[in-house]
Amino acid sequence: MTRKPGPARRSLAEAAASSVLRQMKIDGLWVDPEAIAASKDIVVKAKPDTASGVSGMLIKAGDNFGIMYATHIPSRGFQRFSISHELGHYCIEGHPEALLATGVHQSHAGFVSGDPFEQEADYFAAALLMPELPFKKAIADHDPGLACVESLCKACETSLTATAIRYSALTSDGIAVLSTTGDEIDWCFMSDGIKQAKGLSWPRKGTPVPAGTVTARFNGDPDNVTSGRRESDEGRLNDWLGGDRIYRVTEEVVGLGQYGRTLTILTCKNLSLRAEADETEDDEDALIESWTPRFRR
Repeated sequence: MTRKPGPARRSLAEAAASSVLRQMKIDGLWVDPEAIAASKDIVVKAKPDTASGVSGMLIKAGDNFGIMYATHIPSRGFQRFSISHELGHYCIEGHPEALLATGVHQSHAGFVSGDPFEQEADYFAAALLMPELPFKKAIADHDPGLACVESLCKACETSLTATAIRYSALTSDGIAVLSTTGDEIDWCFMSDGIKQAKGLSWPRKGTPVPAGTVTARFNGDPDNVTSGRRESDEGRLNDWLGGDRIYRVTEEVVGLGQYGRTLTILTCKNLSLRAEADETEDDEDALIESWTPRFRR
């Protein structure tokens, strides 16, 4: 069975998570995935010796199901996400039939896999652990950017990366979230707000990190990444995503430690106003230029 990822499949995965939340009568911001698993008679256990890259497993033996999650990454947020990811494989229509032919499915959670089933389970996990309505309400209580993501990360007990991705999907602000490794871009998520900018192009996996950006400078020292350091400065959206106009952004960068990656958040406040301001400045420069006397020798 093959499936192409797309908005419809993402919506189906998120709808499945919303259905679970309704069934459990959960309407707050914090969710317990292990309690949800227990309500479905799914046994959840830690697996300390999980193979490298495997975040967890969904196991079926007869009519019984179990979830094992990796502990080689000591992040409770990631572990909770991994459990929720396996719940996604259990709950999303078509997943059990497609993935459990041998009785065991090994997962790669955390938006690192290009497999459509893994992507759908990731979207399910994000929607389950960060319910849309209370998450949006919490966004409104903070200024946009990294500080907002960190506050939501703490409230939901989710990883910084998963929280930033969910944030980009639900905020009305102009936000782009990128993961980079060394001098290459891993992925990029953009908010609807930032898509208002004209002529943007979505960077593909493997696209070079733009030279001269805060992220390029930060990634130039691997200790910044492994030590979880952070840096912030002003930048231009166009350096990352192209476009017809210059949009000024705040570029916030944080190293993700043992993951070996960097998370970058680009925040453009008052996107349309800034674009108009930049356009006005360009028009004024052109007018001044046209009235500047030209002297010939």
